[in-house]
Amino acid sequence: MTEQERIIKYDIPSLRAPYLRTIKLPYEMKLSWDLETTVTRMSCHKLVANNFSNTFDDLLYYYGEEFLEELGINIFGGCYNYRKMRGGDKLSMHSWGLAIDLNPVENGLRTKWKYAQFSQPEYKPMIDIFYANGFINLGLEHNFDAMHFEIKD
Repeated sequence: MTEQERIIKYDIPSLRAPYLRTIKLPYEMKLSWDLETTVTRMSCHKLVANNFSNTFDDLLYYYGEEFLEELGINIFGGCYNYRKMRGGDKLSMHSWGLAIDLNPVENGLRTKWKYAQFSQPEYKPMIDIFYANGFINLGLEHNFDAMHFEIKD
């Protein structure tokens, strides 16, 4: 989908972001840049709020809260963030609240997929859950940025 098509479907991205909805997370997450801070809610685009909610419910059901924490799946790197893609001039999917980053330290932007934490076998069910709920993972799809899950247009 082009950026123009995305604007037609999801609205013009903005700092005021009238298209956002806040969802309650079914388990506590930890803020990646301050692991002492917990995250219990998240702002995302209203058209994908159910996708995110279902994904987190499914993750909790499959892994349980303790295992989610042990695997670092509960480390929140952000969802809505009005900005351009790193090194680019197009808007990031985060500008609409259509993407989430999880555990950025272990799944960095420039980390090749085979070296990313999320490429390990114990994370396959997590990847499958995201895909079943309409998301793709850039690490798996493009061999970089394994932290990044975005709605498939």
